[in-house]
Amino acid sequence: MTRMIHVENVAKSFTLHNQGGVRLPVFDNVGFSVAAGEALVLAGASGAGKSSLLRILYGNYRPTRGTIAITHDGRAIDIVSAVPRTVLEIRRRTLGFVSQFLRVIPRVSALDIVRDPLLARGATPEAATERAQAMLARLNLPERLWTLAPATFSGGEQQRVNIARSFVDPSPIMLIDEPTASLDAANRDVVVQLIAEARQAGSAIVGIFHDEAVREAVATRYLDITDFRKAA
Repeated sequence: MTRMIHVENVAKSFTLHNQGGVRLPVFDNVGFSVAAGEALVLAGASGAGKSSLLRILYGNYRPTRGTIAITHDGRAIDIVSAVPRTVLEIRRRTLGFVSQFLRVIPRVSALDIVRDPLLARGATPEAATERAQAMLARLNLPERLWTLAPATFSGGEQQRVNIARSFVDPSPIMLIDEPTASLDAANRDVVVQLIAEARQAGSAIVGIFHDEAVREAVATRYLDITDFRKAA
């Protein structure tokens, strides 16, 4: 299997400049690899640094030390040292992030939000619309909402739009942060199915799932971040 993520000696600490420069270590010497078709679930107590690690993998946080090689266009690129333009290109075509929250865009419909990744990757408007509609229907979002902007949707409805956008065309690497937190049991099952289908299609997945049943259904491997809770 193709190795999609390779993490070496990653450490993270935060410096509280408004509190006299107090340094808070998060984790130290984190290392792992994830291949195409694997789902690595991050484990550990609240505050262990799971979400921080996901953000480091996506390039939103800079680690204190270490390298993160992302396989993009067949070659490994260290996202830590990559220039911003390269990071944005990696995100556009290789690296997806599924958060707990939808970034609501005023006056943009749910259907357009879900269609957008398909259009960005070259799909025709007709094909993008058809696939987006099918994904929204699969996630049980009422058709009457498809043409509306999600600003007034419930939390669960917004999350279904968020998931539909992420899985309508799964990225080669998917970072997933609590995707089922606002969902009922039926839609949690749909998300588990979507993750399994993405894996079968070759996506490499790193995720956080607080729901034990979802975690066990999704994981092919676990990484306990608590093991890396040392002085960073």
